Amino acid sequence: MRGNEMVTLKEVADICNVSATTVSNVINGKAKTSEETKNRILQVIKETGYKPNYMAKGLRNKKTRTIAIIAEDIEQFTSPTIIESIMARCEEDGYRAIVHNLRLYDRWKDTWYGQEEEYHSVLDPVVQDVLSEQVDGVIYLAGHSRIIGSFNDDFQLPVVMCYAYSNSARVPSVVIDDEKSAYEMTTYLIGLGHRRIGFVGGRMENIHTAKRLMGYQRALFENGLLYDPELVYYGDWTRESGYEGARAIVPRDVTAIFGISDKMTGGIYDYLEEQGIVIGRDISVAGFDNEIISEFFRPQLTTTALPLTEIGRISAELMLKKLEGSHGDEEPSKDPVVIKVPCKLVKRKSVIKKQ
Repeated sequence: MRGNEMVTLKEVADICNVSATTVSNVINGKAKTSEETKNRILQVIKETGYKPNYMAKGLRNKKTRTIAIIAEDIEQFTSPTIIESIMARCEEDGYRAIVHNLRLYDRWKDTWYGQEEEYHSVLDPVVQDVLSEQVDGVIYLAGHSRIIGSFNDDFQLPVVMCYAYSNSARVPSVVIDDEKSAYEMTTYLIGLGHRRIGFVGGRMENIHTAKRLMGYQRALFENGLLYDPELVYYGDWTRESGYEGARAIVPRDVTAIFGISDKMTGGIYDYLEEQGIVIGRDISVAGFDNEIISEFFRPQLTTTALPLTEIGRISAELMLKKLEGSHGDEEPSKDPVVIKVPCKLVKRKSVIKKQ
């Protein structure tokens, strides 16, 4: 026992030296394990006080018409619009959506990536709360795209992964089409006569960066242009890294720069202004995200609008289909289902035809 602190399912599993799935199956009466292991798990549950409401017999048969949205951080600029869209779509079918905010970025900025212990110290109690609330399903809303394995094939509720990828065939994922969108922006720049196009990316290991770089490379290849790694800079999504990216790339005689986030592109603007290089006259600059600030750049920023409303709506519709459908009677997919939602190129004044 840990005083008044909540004991998680994972901790019960660790004490019993079994998997969390085994503990979950014992709780739900569908365990395929020895009687000794089953009794040990039940004893530890009793000793630790791990007694969520959903353990009551037959509770899962009761529909509440409630869906839980577990958001990694509602302050991420992508989250509010997606959440609003999910809730609106759920309400159309008479479902209520409740939001749990993990506050991962608020707690640890971007230092929590890969820190499984810290991540689960926040996620596991929320999952336990969600299960005890008797919701019918869970939509997990990530702050950035990556592969998330927190909801496996044995999770008790239907799950939809939103703005990230699941590694479970039972959990469909709804993401933006990063590669296609970057391909379209790069193709647009090439069509205006640009041949040396700088690329200012986020972290190298980030899925958004990797897929947008693939789109950039594919556009170059299809237009007979050689890929030059010296025109690529990896930043960290901040305005400061956009500045450093421009400083590294501009001296290499680029005529256009593609910053794959509007925030980093703000740093590109800063550097070019310092150097007396006029955007929209001497050089073209394109961004990605279509954040509100992009309209207030001078000149206004050509960028890519994220389909956040569509992502939320599609995520909700996938969940509603799970809940109103055959409840698992259909043949499950062997591979994770990924729905890629296209972005929209927004043309403004920061990109011009090369003279």
